[in-house]
Amino acid sequence: MATSKVTYLGNLRTSAVHLKSNSEIITDAPLDNNGKGEAFSPTDTVATALASCMFTIMGIKARDMEVDITNATAAVTKIMGTEPRSITEIHIVFTMNKTVDDKTKTILERAALTCPVWFSLHPDIKKKVQFVW
Repeated sequence: MATSKVTYLGNLRTSAVHLKSNSEIITDAPLDNNGKGEAFSPTDTVATALASCMFTIMGIKARDMEVDITNATAAVTKIMGTEPRSITEIHIVFTMNKTVDDKTKTILERAALTCPVWFSLHPDIKKKVQFVW
């Protein structure tokens, strides 16, 4: 069974619908690649997916440890290269909203680095991750 249905809307824009939930993501080509930059670009969604996945894995571990990380944030920066045009780096700064001991920090940070998106990205993509507690 398919996970999503992507429709090309014209003018370098797509609609991706998650079939189980019917939630939608709109993408638009970025300004530096003939687009309007009015929504996430496809490569923005890849970089953002890494942070979301890392939060998901941290959230599972935090819940198991009875630590609430609700309202923590991640600032994601995607860096593009040329020849071929591709993501060359993803920088993520996690700002955690919780004061925890060093052992808990280590456990949650290590958990984040085991997310499936991390391992799915090409190894040439540099991933720079910082946690601010």
